[in-house]
Amino acid sequence: MQRSEPALDRPGDHCSTVKWAPSPTRLAKQGTATQQHVKITTGAFPSQDVVEAPANSIETALEKLPGIIEENLKRTKIPGMAVAVVHAGKTVFAQGYGVKKLGGTAAIDAQTVFQIASLSKPVGATVVASQVSNGALSWETPISALLPGFALNDPYISGTLTVGDLYSHRSGLPKAAGDSLEDIGHDRSTVLRRLALVPLQPFRSSYNYSNFGLTAAAEAVAQQAGLPWVELSQRELYTPLGMDSTSSTHAGFLARANRAALHAKTATGFAALFERNADAQSPAGGVSSNVEDLAKWMALILGQGTLQGQDFIKPEALLPAVTAHMIAAHSSSADDRASHYGYGFGVGTQPGGRVSLSHSGAFLLGAGTCTSLIPSLDVGIVVLTNAGPIGAAEAVGAEFLDCAQFGAVRRDWVADYGMAMAGYFAPEGDLAGAAAPSRPAPSDSLEGLAGKYANAYHGPASVQLDAGKLTVSLGPEGNYALPLRHWDANVFSFVPTGENAPEGSLSSAAFGVGAGGSTTLRLEFFDSLGLGTWVRS
Repeated sequence: MQRSEPALDRPGDHCSTVKWAPSPTRLAKQGTATQQHVKITTGAFPSQDVVEAPANSIETALEKLPGIIEENLKRTKIPGMAVAVVHAGKTVFAQGYGVKKLGGTAAIDAQTVFQIASLSKPVGATVVASQVSNGALSWETPISALLPGFALNDPYISGTLTVGDLYSHRSGLPKAAGDSLEDIGHDRSTVLRRLALVPLQPFRSSYNYSNFGLTAAAEAVAQQAGLPWVELSQRELYTPLGMDSTSSTHAGFLARANRAALHAKTATGFAALFERNADAQSPAGGVSSNVEDLAKWMALILGQGTLQGQDFIKPEALLPAVTAHMIAAHSSSADDRASHYGYGFGVGTQPGGRVSLSHSGAFLLGAGTCTSLIPSLDVGIVVLTNAGPIGAAEAVGAEFLDCAQFGAVRRDWVADYGMAMAGYFAPEGDLAGAAAPSRPAPSDSLEGLAGKYANAYHGPASVQLDAGKLTVSLGPEGNYALPLRHWDANVFSFVPTGENAPEGSLSSAAFGVGAGGSTTLRLEFFDSLGLGTWVRS
């Protein structure tokens, strides 16, 4: 899953709840602004009034940007990044820094392709807007009219659910629904079909970041167009904009010689340990691109759908995507701004009153990306890194936007975003950090625990006994294998792997007796939705 999406105006998280806490640096600097006179630029409506930016602030910010990036790399010690800035319809900055892979000498440049993780969502939302623009559908079109057979765990919601509901994460699907199925190897069609088994939260009144909910909407739009999603994206966006290095498949990423490797965060630094194939959730997290291509996309968004002076996407088709529909992070106090989500875009408010459109993307296995656009300044920045999500990308974007709006950096964004992102790396599982019993009770016969187990959501499991040790194998091919280590009585421990399992994760596998005397196996790591119990068949 993509662990991501803190809006640049306020550290937070559209994927899971991250509690924002100020760093000691912030507390030391907190106080009353020293400016004696604040100039206000008035808009057509009071809601458009903003603090006036200093003269030539964009130029000043661009001058400071190389230093911001170099200082960020020095402090965070990530392998590298690429950055592009768009202003007034033109790419005014595009540079690469650092190396594509640690241990090598190949330098990152502006053409280096990165896996952009959840930045795929606003890019994909632009593809949907193109279909709204040509009249093929609307953001309010019911999914049932586009994708026959798709259903959630409620007949009313299944019949009412719209494209916009899924793109704004208000379908009622709980956070990360379907992600564990992808982790163990299930394909997109299987995941989307099994979402019907997931218990739902309140429809249209609860916000839960769902990669596969959004993927279902994109799949519905592609079905309406009569093309696979990857071909629709290519035809409607990548080719017309000249995004020649952008792909919606993992194979397309691997085909690029000039590509950056993923680097996971470890106890000793960053290391290129993993690959991440996100084809199953391609519309939500499977795009790869470089900053030059994404600069073209940012120019399209800032131009309200215009391309080279012509309406490429009608402004009225794009507007719903870039305006707020759901509260993504509620205010924690009366003086705290909330964060919002549109259709695939984060929508926030900067301290000076300016609306920002943003999205972050991350793979715990080794990617951290972000983009932020301020329409009132006609400026946007995209930052792609080849390292796990420690806030490095967001900090560069925030410091640049501070300079663009206020003439100077307002706070220590590297430290603040580092704290906001630290929770991503907390080990998962009920046994993480726990000490094993010094005198564990013996388990039942291991031969008696081995066998085939069934689970309607996750699929079958096979518990095998070999050389006196148990292993449970999951996934359609049984390739997701988890060695079990005895913990206490009929409870065993296992180390989960994949995008959702930070270093140090440890979970329980508990054998029990179910209805009718059948043997059950509950894998706690896979039970966050209450769907993690297998029954021996």
